[in-house]
Amino acid sequence: MPDQLLTIEVTRPDAGHVQLRLTGELDYDTAPELITAAAQLSDTGDARLLIDLTGVSLCDSSGLSALLVVHRAAGTIRLTGVSPQLRQMLDRTGLTELLAIDHVTTDADVRSIG
Repeated sequence: MPDQLLTIEVTRPDAGHVQLRLTGELDYDTAPELITAAAQLSDTGDARLLIDLTGVSLCDSSGLSALLVVHRAAGTIRLTGVSPQLRQMLDRTGLTELLAIDHVTTDADVRSIG
């Protein structure tokens, strides 16, 4: 059975941004990890929360729910590295209109988000 762990790397590309870079599967078993990691960043104040999904191989309904929980807690989030399959899920569920999605892949690009 393949490893289904989710790894979350927290970086602060600059004073105005906190980035969570996810790798693995964002599903029923791992969605609570994202919620916990985001909750631990409550000390970031006005920093914008960016969630890089480039390394996510699977996102199910629990993963989408976790993104909504984080969005509600943070006030706003930006998603980067969204795969075509995940983008289709977000479109079909109407979440594309709620969650900001960027085509950002590097830390330099993160700093250019306004």
